[in-house]
Order: sequence, then C-alpha cells, then structure tokens
Amino acid sequence: MTTFKKGNVLPDAGGYYGEYGGVYVPECLLGPLQEVTDAYQRISRSADFIAELRYIRKHFQGRPTPVSYCKRLSDQLGGARIYLKREDLNHSGAHKLNHCMGEGLLAKYMGKKRVIAETGAGQHGVALATAAAYFGLECEIHMGEVDIAKQAPNVARMKLLGAKVVPVTFGLRTLKEAVDSAFAEYLKDPVNTIYCIGSVVGPHPFPMLVRDFQEVVGIEAREQFLDMTGGLPEAVTACVGGGSNAMGIFRGFLDDPTALYGVEPLGKGPKTGDHAASMTYGTPGIIHGFKCYLLQDKDGEPLPVYSCASGLDYPGVGPEHCYLKDQGRVQYVTALDTEAIDAFFKLSRLEGIIPALESAHAVAYAMKLAQEMKQGAILVNLSGRGDKDLDYVIENYGFGTPE
Repeated sequence: MTTFKKGNVLPDAGGYYGEYGGVYVPECLLGPLQEVTDAYQRISRSADFIAELRYIRKHFQGRPTPVSYCKRLSDQLGGARIYLKREDLNHSGAHKLNHCMGEGLLAKYMGKKRVIAETGAGQHGVALATAAAYFGLECEIHMGEVDIAKQAPNVARMKLLGAKVVPVTFGLRTLKEAVDSAFAEYLKDPVNTIYCIGSVVGPHPFPMLVRDFQEVVGIEAREQFLDMTGGLPEAVTACVGGGSNAMGIFRGFLDDPTALYGVEPLGKGPKTGDHAASMTYGTPGIIHGFKCYLLQDKDGEPLPVYSCASGLDYPGVGPEHCYLKDQGRVQYVTALDTEAIDAFFKLSRLEGIIPALESAHAVAYAMKLAQEMKQGAILVNLSGRGDKDLDYVIENYGFGTPE
C-alpha cells in the first residue's frame, strides 16, 4: 500500500490537488469565489465559529453518529465482519447536513441572506433547507425533473422546510444540469447569496470546504471503531458520485494501513450512458469549473450518465479523489444497479436498516469483499437512509425476496 500523509493532499494556493481541481470559471465569478475563500480561511479558525459548530453538531445534528455491527449479514456472508458508520442517523437522514450546517453557519458569519444549491437525490437539498430554516436564510434548490419524479418525498420535505424548489427542464434533467442551473442563478446576485455546493466538487474553495466539514465522519469513525473492537478495520468502503461522504470517512484513515474503496455506480453496465463510473472509465477533463476524471466525448463535453441512485449520476468526481486514485491510496471500484438493489433488500431484511440507494452501492461492494477476505473487518459509510427511495424501489423491484 502507498505510504500516505493527509498533509500531502491539501490544495495548493491555486486550489489544486496535484493536477486536479483549480478554478476554471468566468472572470465574473473570480471575485465571489475569492470572497468565500478568504472568509472561510478567516472565520473557520475563529473560536466563536468553532464553538457554535460544535454545539450544532452535538445538540442539533445528534453527533456523533454510532457505528453498528451487522451480525446477521456478516453471519450469512460467512467472511469478514461488516460494520456501518450510521450517517443515516444524522439529523435529516444523511451525511449532507455535516457540510450544510457548516456552509449555513459560514453564510451567517458572512452576512449573506440566501443560500442556493443543486441536488440530485434530494439529500443535499433537504439538508440545506434544514440549515436555512435553522439560520433564518432564504433557500433555493435546483433539481432535475427526472430526479424530482424519483425523489418525491425529499421534494416535499424541502418545500415543507421553506425552500423554493426549481425544476430543471433542459438536457438530461438530472444532477449535472441542476448544477448548471444553480450556478447561473447564483451569478445574478453573489453579493447577498452564497452557493452551497453539494459535494467535494466545483471550483476552489468548494472541494476543500466540503471536505473539511465532512471530515468529522472519519474522525468519529476511527475513534469509535478502536473503542468498539480494539483495532482498525482492514477496509473501508463508501459510495462515490461527487464523493463527499467518501472523502469524509477516508480522511480518518488515510495515514493508516486500512484499505480504502470508493464504490462508483456501474448502473446497467459499462456501455456509455448506462453508468456514472467516472474514475473507472473517465479521463481528465474540466466540468463545472474544476479539473477531474470526467466521462467525456472527443470534444470534452460530458457524456450522458445513469444510476438507479440519483445522488451518484454525475459525470465527474471530486479532485481530491482523482489525486488519491493517481497516488494509489484509494481503490475505485464499481457496483451494478442489481448489486446495489440486492444489498438494499439484504440490509433491510437482515439488519432492520433501510439504506439509501447511494449507500447500498458501498454495502454491495462490502458484501463482495467480505467473502473474498474471509476474515477481518470492513467499515461501510452508510451515508443516508432509504426513505426517499421506497417508491422507486417498490415500483421497479417490488419488496424483494424474503431472506
């Protein structure tokens, strides 16, 4: 395994992680992005900001979230033991609130009046709407029409929390177009608005900012696992779309001998348009203001992508993940729709935990890995709960086969 130190991956002054990241945006955006960078570097180090964020983490979000041992699932597989970092128990039902509360608090300290963002599965949208309600901010969420139809419960939650949900009707009408739409709206009023991106993607400082707010997952998980078992897991798995939940938990183990696996959505298979496995099939390119591994055509335009999990169907991936791939510290693997659906049903029936379809990809790979390893322990970042996916799963797959 490659020797690695976390300090190596901090972005340089230009926002680069090796050759990835950076700021590839129109000149009119440079000023607002620099304002966010300067404010974050100044405010996030202040005692008042840190104290308030810690209070929010404990008394509003309900952190730390627990680590659970999946005894029945592990017994059935007969290999390595599987544990879950329960981000599904984070308030609002997913890891997304970790960075949304941080972004909302930053907006408050900067004197902003409105937050705006994109969402795919709706988890980020719900989390940002939650943060906006908590801090008394206006909130606007852009969401593709395809995802709105798949994720009706989360759309209702966003509206109930006071957010304005803007349907995106152009292109494939999914996550990539939602980002395009939200950025265009943000440009109209960057003075009063802060863009709260939903993952470790976008131009600098967004990948750094989201990573730093998500690192709490890895810090907690490492300490909890040591306390629970007396050692570290042999492997950690996490799903990867943009990569925020994976980056959060990986950060806790980068300096350890633990194998790290980022699980991409292979969808229906390797054919173009049937998956969103950017690391596996992509090449370096530029999307949404940053350089990363990108599923692109010969002209550098993003290719169509697909996943049963709306939060994973993005043609790019966070720049720090790209760096970690090139460094050999993280292995990026895949799971098919069918494997994720099987994991969804198994975890529900055997452990009483209904995972988000995104998280089910990480569970699926852990199930496969457990049988290959024979012994040891695997920690899965269960990034969210599956309430939002019930209508889609039942309509397309029924209630599964009883275990």
